[in-house]
Amino acid sequence: VSQVPVAEGKSVQQTVELLARRLEALGADKQGTFGVDCETYHTAAALGTQGQTGKLMYVMHNSEYPLSCFALFENGPCLVADANFDTLMVKLKGFFQNAKANKIESRGTRYQYCDFLVKLGTVTMGPSARGISVEVEYCPCVIANDCWNLLMEFMQSFMGSHTPGIPAVFGSKHDSAYSPGDTMVQYMELFNKIRKQQQVPVAGIR
Repeated sequence: VSQVPVAEGKSVQQTVELLARRLEALGADKQGTFGVDCETYHTAAALGTQGQTGKLMYVMHNSEYPLSCFALFENGPCLVADANFDTLMVKLKGFFQNAKANKIESRGTRYQYCDFLVKLGTVTMGPSARGISVEVEYCPCVIANDCWNLLMEFMQSFMGSHTPGIPAVFGSKHDSAYSPGDTMVQYMELFNKIRKQQQVPVAGIR
């Protein structure tokens, strides 16, 4: 999962269309749509001891896994629960409070190209588009490090110089099987990066 910068002089939507055209030119077929969303919860102030910052928890959903809900802590474990976890969070509001203005999601089109699955998404917060996400999966392989070079080669064919480096989550996996939780960790990192980019004032703009 990686972020693609917006092409110079183009909008987010135009850049997504440009990437889609490149994928279709390679021979990729559209296979419906996808969505990943993320809500931020912070530990309730009453629980945080003086001088300690509250922990953030991210509750996420992915349309590829409609019966699951993912709960992640930054630098912490990823809990995979069933879809009823959302109702549990409502009951836990004394412990975790929803930072409502912080909901962020990526929605877009799924493409199939031979054994590769590509999801090209527009990342939005509220009504505005904030960035572009690209998720690439090589379906026959579950050991991430075994197929990274192949993934890189394929990504270069339509992402060019914006092909990402190896994700941090791979480093901790070594030879173990890749799981849906690993994808969600990458989306969480991407969403947090995009959130932070929005908070930095752009110098030189009056």
